[in-house]
Amino acid sequence: MTVTTAQQTIAFLVASEGIEEVELTEPWKMMERAGHVPVLISPDAGTVQLFNHLEASNTRPVDVVVSEASVDDYGALVLPGGVANPDALRTDEQAVAFVRDFVASGKPVAAICHAPWTLIEADCVRGRRVTSWPSLQTDLRNAGAEWVDEQVVLDGNLITSRKPDDLPAFNEQLVQALGG
Repeated sequence: MTVTTAQQTIAFLVASEGIEEVELTEPWKMMERAGHVPVLISPDAGTVQLFNHLEASNTRPVDVVVSEASVDDYGALVLPGGVANPDALRTDEQAVAFVRDFVASGKPVAAICHAPWTLIEADCVRGRRVTSWPSLQTDLRNAGAEWVDEQVVLDGNLITSRKPDDLPAFNEQLVQALGG
């Protein structure tokens, strides 16, 4: 698939571990195929540990620490899931502020699986229609969101999906949001 859009730098925000590998690597590859430049952002410098469900897999180098990241430098934000990843991110003040500022910017923010936990902590789901891994539906409803069980949901600049099986629709929606 060839997409002709203006090249943009895309932020991928993750914690230092617990990232569901496919939820990082598949959107990353799609952004590269679409002509964009993905950048890995994390609270700490060094490398991050990816997982295939509960088993450690590969590592990836961090490009930018979140304390030095500016929303102005990126065309979109991708929040991969995994259980431990968004749980750790939502306890990091600078990561939460980056997410909050990104949502407020109006630029696309794409979150899959458990990643909406970080959106909840940033108070960005109130009055929004979203989806996630099913175990988050009560958390999302308690935070003021309308939770639905759909493959991909677009509400304003928020793009959400439930699980790795939804990645093709998730990726396509993100490319469209970037003008593809």
